[in-house]
Amino acid sequence: MRYLNVHLTTRLSVVLCALSQIAAGATICVSKNPSSGCPFSTISAAVAAASAGDVIQVSKGTYHEDVVIGKAISLIGANRRNTIIDATGLANGIYVDGIDNPGLAGVVVSSLKVQNANIEGILLTNASDITITDTHVLKNNVSLNVSNFTCPGIPSFETGEDFDCGEAIHLIGVDHSIISNNLVENNAGGILLSDDTGATHDNLIIGNAVQDNPFDCGITLASHPLFGGGPTAAGVFHNTITGNVSKHNGFQVPGAGAGVGLFSPAPFTKTYGNVVVNNDLVDNGLPGVAMHAHSPGANLVDNMIAGNRISGNGADTEDTATPGPTGVNVSGGDDGSGNPVAVITGTVIAANVIQQETDGVAVKTNSLVGVHLNNFIAVATGVDNLDGGLVDAELNWWGCSGGPTAPGCAGTTGTSILYLPFLNKPF
Repeated sequence: MRYLNVHLTTRLSVVLCALSQIAAGATICVSKNPSSGCPFSTISAAVAAASAGDVIQVSKGTYHEDVVIGKAISLIGANRRNTIIDATGLANGIYVDGIDNPGLAGVVVSSLKVQNANIEGILLTNASDITITDTHVLKNNVSLNVSNFTCPGIPSFETGEDFDCGEAIHLIGVDHSIISNNLVENNAGGILLSDDTGATHDNLIIGNAVQDNPFDCGITLASHPLFGGGPTAAGVFHNTITGNVSKHNGFQVPGAGAGVGLFSPAPFTKTYGNVVVNNDLVDNGLPGVAMHAHSPGANLVDNMIAGNRISGNGADTEDTATPGPTGVNVSGGDDGSGNPVAVITGTVIAANVIQQETDGVAVKTNSLVGVHLNNFIAVATGVDNLDGGLVDAELNWWGCSGGPTAPGCAGTTGTSILYLPFLNKPF
């Protein structure tokens, strides 16, 4: 038996070594320095020459390019401070193109600065297992016309982005991918997940700093009409938004953007089963988390908002309006008479710290919303039921031990709010 184990181990080692040799690709270098010995002076030329599995290492410098990636390669800069893709006058800085390369998977982009693109800084379409990490994405969406919120030149397959040029990092029809530890600032908007060309699902958005993007949300999950598919949508679902800082976004015009937005605007659109957990959502133009469904039949269900730190955000506006600055708004729109038009089910709002807002949680939907184990601190109204269904707000800390009916505690506004029992100390 000992001989058999040794023999088997030896054979497995040979097989694994062979597989690692097959999986390991070549390393290709790119440099602006003619004496570097690198065979390429442009990133696009290196991408064209690369094979699946290759690693392209980019030396510091500024590269005026729109880099299109259609194969499973890794694009690694020296660091994001001095390895720059400057896309001035070009559509995108980096485009991971799964539309024209079906089955695209396994792309890595890291340690680059991407700036000044007309449309998106980094665009991903119809791809799986993509990692975008440690990039600095800034001053993109240059084509945005802020006078009428259109974006000349945006591709026709982007069915819902004219008003923001697709934001800085945009995932369309993307699944099982990771957007991590990026700095996203001074674009029209931050990170967008939409479904214009296919379902966007099971992605992880983690550890990003998304700040000072003036015309839209920090992080957006929005269902749009499916390109070429008539009145239907593929869906934005099962995505996790965690450990991000979304700060001072959507501040340029009233109602421009939330810290995190989950939107399902039309009857056939669907944004469901997403988790927004353990983020810092601060000083945004709309609520820290804004959940909007504007039409009967819009699918905005089974989303969880948990463990976030939310403070100093703005009021919601238009058919989702709230009385004042708001931490979390769950709104089914308005029929013109103050009644919601969409039913939003399965919403859980739990274990958040919500402070320095007029309304901690505002709700307008003809269905049950669960609001539990939240800490309302320096909040006038902990839960505001603007119209519609039941809000189960048991077991929250209302800012003092007396609960929502006691002087100095956060209160409740509206009817059909359960608040007993309540916590007598912060969760």
